[in-house]
Amino acid sequence: QVQLVESGGGLVQAGGSLRLSCATSGRTFSKYAMGWFRQAPVKEREFVAAITWVNGNTYYADSVKGRFTISRDNAKNTVYLQMNSLKPEDTAVYYCAVTRAPPIRTMSTYDKWGQGTQVTVSS
Repeated sequence: QVQLVESGGGLVQAGGSLRLSCATSGRTFSKYAMGWFRQAPVKEREFVAAITWVNGNTYYADSVKGRFTISRDNAKNTVYLQMNSLKPEDTAVYYCAVTRAPPIRTMSTYDKWGQGTQVTVSS
């Protein structure tokens, strides 16, 4: 079994910053990419950002491009999401996940998911 554990969520004011982490543990497996998705109440889960494990190519949703930065530490098996200039509409539960193959932006591609971490941005 593979475990993904998110951390770093919390309550911040609009315009503030937050850094999320996702650490993987347990049985090792091949990673093509790791990504972040988010889900607000009564809304569908949506793609936020992703990064390929070997080459470090990054992908972002248009709504977060220029504000969020995804990165990874291969040695630590950890992916990060730096979130700047946060807006109230960024409020959601953020989940990290791993996929063995493309496509990158498609939720159904991802095989393993974390439990999620709450991000709340106040006006």
